[in-house]
Amino acid sequence: PAMSDRAPDIQQIIHAPHLYARGLDLFRPQEALSAYTDDAYWDATAVGLKRFEGSAEILGFFEADSASMAEQFHIITNHVIEFDGPDDAHGTNYVFAEGKTKSGASIRAIALNEDVYRRTGDTWKIAGRAISPLTAPEMEGFDA
Repeated sequence: PAMSDRAPDIQQIIHAPHLYARGLDLFRPQEALSAYTDDAYWDATAVGLKRFEGSAEILGFFEADSASMAEQFHIITNHVIEFDGPDDAHGTNYVFAEGKTKSGASIRAIALNEDVYRRTGDTWKIAGRAISPLTAPEMEGFDA
């Protein structure tokens, strides 16, 4: 189908990373997790964090993030989406994240998210995310 025919899908796909960001930034780990499929992976080894597999591991990380951060924000933009089939897509987006831990350490990252998306039921979710730095990350003191 033409891209114009996929406009509702594109809108839903872009909504998933935004829902994830809002969940993190408002300290609602379950909301952040709701953007992901049950079998998703979240891989930030390239920015000095870990790779998490499946919703339980991913939620554990989001809960640790919520417990350790005093304030944070994630701006997600520059979405490029390509469809691999009716219910599968992949794409990239940029994230600019900044915050302070409860112990006072500053974190800052500008990174590329390489995402895999899958339609589950009537909504699109992130089935996989690999994060790599676009500029040198400042992650000292981030212990989630």
